[in-house]
Amino acid sequence: MSYPWIRASEIGEYVYCRRAWWLRRVRGAASANTAQLRAGVRHHERHGRLVRRSIWAQRVAYVALFLAVAMLVYRLLGA
Repeated sequence: MSYPWIRASEIGEYVYCRRAWWLRRVRGAASANTAQLRAGVRHHERHGRLVRRSIWAQRVAYVALFLAVAMLVYRLLGA
């Protein structure tokens, strides 16, 4: 028997309002605040892109720092 996955957001919804969870999960009732839900999805997508960019910027900074230190060591020890 296959059980459907329950996401963390569903647990939060259940804790906040069991009736809303039941209406959506069991009865299949659509949410009335679809505009707010879409805005939340867009916000999370923007935030995810910002996090990915910051991770890449951090990696580039580490590489630049490593190269700067390597060049300094080469100048001090190689000269």
